[in-house]
Amino acid sequence: MTNKKLSLKDRALAAVSTRPAVGAAAVVAAPPASPKTGPGALMAHLAKESTVQRENDQLRTELETWEGATPARKLDPTLVKPSRWANRHPDSFRTAEFNAFKEEIRVAGGNIQPAKVRPSPGTDGEFELVFGHRRHRACLELGLPLLAVIESIDDQSLFAEMDRENRNRQDLSPWEQGKMYLNALDSGLFPSARKLAEHVDAHHSVVSKALSLARLPQPVIDAFASPLDVQFRWAKPLTDLNEADQKTLLKRAVLAQALGPDRTSKTVMDMLLGVDEPTTSAVPQEPISISVRGKSAAVIRFDAKGKATVSFSAEAVPPTQVKALKRAIEAFLILGRPEKQEAE
Repeated sequence: MTNKKLSLKDRALAAVSTRPAVGAAAVVAAPPASPKTGPGALMAHLAKESTVQRENDQLRTELETWEGATPARKLDPTLVKPSRWANRHPDSFRTAEFNAFKEEIRVAGGNIQPAKVRPSPGTDGEFELVFGHRRHRACLELGLPLLAVIESIDDQSLFAEMDRENRNRQDLSPWEQGKMYLNALDSGLFPSARKLAEHVDAHHSVVSKALSLARLPQPVIDAFASPLDVQFRWAKPLTDLNEADQKTLLKRAVLAQALGPDRTSKTVMDMLLGVDEPTTSAVPQEPISISVRGKSAAVIRFDAKGKATVSFSAEAVPPTQVKALKRAIEAFLILGRPEKQEAE
């Protein structure tokens, strides 16, 4: 046995050789050794702080992305009521397009794009729709919850958001849009059509045309198979005729409605404006025969629009008498004018 002191290297090797064997898994799972020196401890602390800082920066970025966002909730659709400013006609929910829209919501298990509601004034736990009336109707009919964001807003803000959503989606027909605007004016929500247009950021002419359609007599709207058929471009001619001769317009509207459920909007519009309208209400339907000396000389026929056609036999008008016939017809037309008869 030697008294010679072991070197530092020898002592380290001896310590390792006398330790029990350790599995590889244990070696991996073992916590890292703490630094033994001051500079090492400082470096470890800085590394840890850098990792925490990166995590904080990432979380802060994510929070900024969601700043101001309102979370969506699933609501019982029976607790959500349509807005009093909305004016959806029942026909809006009877179209093939709405049925396809509802089927998409059924397959998805609910509406993917949230509607928007506000707490219903004066009630507890009920809500008023801001926009998303079709989504609400579909969920209501399917018995599915309505995904919606909830925000407390005033009446004018509700109206503006609802109108903007409808115009962007082209959800409302011109007549429905006009009725919505008219409702807002009649209830005093806006002092004038121009102020309304400014508030909803719509062109004044669009608001004016929509209001003109909404102010037409109800029989004129009923003349169409559906109010959804009425178009913006018909606002001026119908309004002009209503102001000039409302009695005639209403009479034509009744006749148009009698055409039946398959009537087209163009047919109705032509009838309302009197396009190709007969000049007399008593147009003979049967041909009128004219005989001379017991022989047929001519036949007068009328079409469905009251236009008359006169057919002469060859014997009645020989070539030498064509000019004479022309003069006779001209004289008849001149003498037959209503203003001529009245003057006489």
